[in-house]
Amino acid sequence: MIAEPENKATFYQYRLLKKGYRPQCHLQLSVSAGHHALIQSTCILLDWPLLFVLAGPITIWIHYVIARTILLLVRTSYAKRWRWNMRMPWLGYIPDQHFSFRMFVRVHLNMSWIGLCIITVCLIWSPLSFTLSLIFWHLWLLGPRLYVVMVLSRERKDGLIKLNEQDVSYYLQ
Repeated sequence: MIAEPENKATFYQYRLLKKGYRPQCHLQLSVSAGHHALIQSTCILLDWPLLFVLAGPITIWIHYVIARTILLLVRTSYAKRWRWNMRMPWLGYIPDQHFSFRMFVRVHLNMSWIGLCIITVCLIWSPLSFTLSLIFWHLWLLGPRLYVVMVLSRERKDGLIKLNEQDVSYYLQ
């Protein structure tokens, strides 16, 4: 058996700058009874539990369409680095690998504003309770991501971000 020469190997050398920016308040609410109480009180106040439950997947779909469109408009290679995640706090379509922080910020800021515009347009044709449910889910899903953007905004903009189940890591290449 012939060994591969060392010069053919690919090495990624990333230097870890920051680690551990997982939004703890969001995590605690998603696990605790407070989260369930918040959802139940919102359903009771809105008087449309079915619309509230329906608004969650619709909001996730809106986020997916916006993120996928932005990624395809910028570059097709970015779209291969994203995947679906069904765990809190990163519920939805998120980067799977090390991903450019600039692009992460661009996608999520556009997702927040375009999503609010789409929800505002929905206000014309849908009941108020459904629109409020869409706004709730939109802000709830984007909260941890925008928290990461705010915390890492003071760091260098040419870094790479990696979202893990336990934490968020910020690297320089």
